[in-house]
Amino acid sequence: MSKKVAFLVAPEGIEQVELTEPWKAVTDAGHDAVLVSTETGTVQMFNHLDKGDTKDVDVTVGSATVEDYDALVLPGGVANPDALRTDDVAVSFIRDFVASGRPVAAICHAPWTLVEADVLKGRRVTSWPSLQTDIRNAGGEWVDEALVTDGNLITSRNPDDLPQFCGAVVESLEHGAAAASA
Repeated sequence: MSKKVAFLVAPEGIEQVELTEPWKAVTDAGHDAVLVSTETGTVQMFNHLDKGDTKDVDVTVGSATVEDYDALVLPGGVANPDALRTDDVAVSFIRDFVASGRPVAAICHAPWTLVEADVLKGRRVTSWPSLQTDIRNAGGEWVDEALVTDGNLITSRNPDDLPQFCGAVVESLEHGAAAASA
């Protein structure tokens, strides 16, 4: 049965491979991927600091509801989650998604949005190393592992971890987030 996955991003600053690789994994597994952003139009992806491709937005986060989706993927890049965490509607969407128990997958710098949504108390997560103090200050336990699953949260450190991250996202669609770490 096909599931619907929201990929939430800001208008620019998305690390391209952290959007395109999970997107491909989700669609290759027969599920529907939906690009959700804070603005209509297109988003600008980056290959580290160099401009990459653009992608059309399917729906704005203001018109999206948690109930419309089976999972949420939060790609990284430094500027993308930094912009998202200053958008109250995006932060509320993330907070509500985590509270729903549906899988939420965040890679690299994307756990900044989980910090802002105040959903990390007592949770074990990983991220890009520079976020570890923010995660700890938010009540989370930061670990340096390629893939960490804690309840419905799936986190990875960086693009090198994409094979494990993508596998966990697809597994969570089939069997729930907790199964992604098994």
